[in-house]
Amino acid sequence: MPATKELVCTSDDCELDMFENHYTYDIADDHSVSDLSCPLCGGTDCLEEIEL
Repeated sequence: MPATKELVCTSDDCELDMFENHYTYDIADDHSVSDLSCPLCGGTDCLEEIEL
């Protein structure tokens, strides 16, 4: 099954609590959370993975 990551936006100005990012089997090996941006505020350095 493809990977799923739960992420949180740490920006004080953002209302986003958390979201899940679902990947396909074709995701590049060097892809990381730092390659993503917040879907609400657009920030690129405010996302952190929620460790389960």
